Amino acid sequence: METREILNQLKDGKITVEEAEHFFKRQPYEDFGYAKLDTHREIRSGFPEVIYCSGKPDEYLVSIFQKMYEEYGEVFGTRASEHQFALVREVIPSIQYDKVSRILKVEKEKQRNGKIAVCTAGTADIPVAEEAAQTAEYFGANVERIFDVGVSGIHRLLSRMDVIQEANCVIAVAGMEGALASVLGGLVSNPVIAVPTSVGYGASFGGVSALLTMINSCANGVAVVNIDNGYGAGYMATQINRLAVHTLEKES
Repeated sequence: METREILNQLKDGKITVEEAEHFFKRQPYEDFGYAKLDTHREIRSGFPEVIYCSGKPDEYLVSIFQKMYEEYGEVFGTRASEHQFALVREVIPSIQYDKVSRILKVEKEKQRNGKIAVCTAGTADIPVAEEAAQTAEYFGANVERIFDVGVSGIHRLLSRMDVIQEANCVIAVAGMEGALASVLGGLVSNPVIAVPTSVGYGASFGGVSALLTMINSCANGVAVVNIDNGYGAGYMATQINRLAVHTLEKES
């Protein structure tokens, strides 16, 4: 339960002062021994903790998902397997799994604001792009997906520039030589978050080639996250989008 919700319930007489005091006396995390769930992260940063699923023992993963779901009524996990989906579904029947992005989630209905454009160079980059897009949507942003607009057929990208230029932030997901981020950086006025992917032939070195291209971009306003880090790009883009939305709200 969030701090604001506790205070509103106290104000409305739905809970007692003692009950509210008990909430604020709690540690800002739940200690499971093998894990310390940061249940106050949303209070501090505006975003709840997200579960990185890959490599977690089955029993740990299930109990963590269950606790987060009980705490927030929703939960979001990245890099999950179908096996993990089957396990979590036994305790949270409403859990959803996306095979493309490997995201495992239960999500409340929410109002989405602003706009983030998620662009890929090719269709092989879509799994990383979907991780970014679904992360941003989970955290409350509208997302426009613009896939397969790499520079080898730049007319495809130019045909969608009206939509891309309206976005508060653009995520450019590309493997191979990673040129898409530089091209977008020269065409839009808002920040571009570049995501190198491990897509490519031998000399791409598992995404290092795209990473170096993006880091060395001559275009202004391009920031780079780690190879295949769609989640990090989606999170950062949401923060930028929130700032833009808040600015517009203050001006109106």
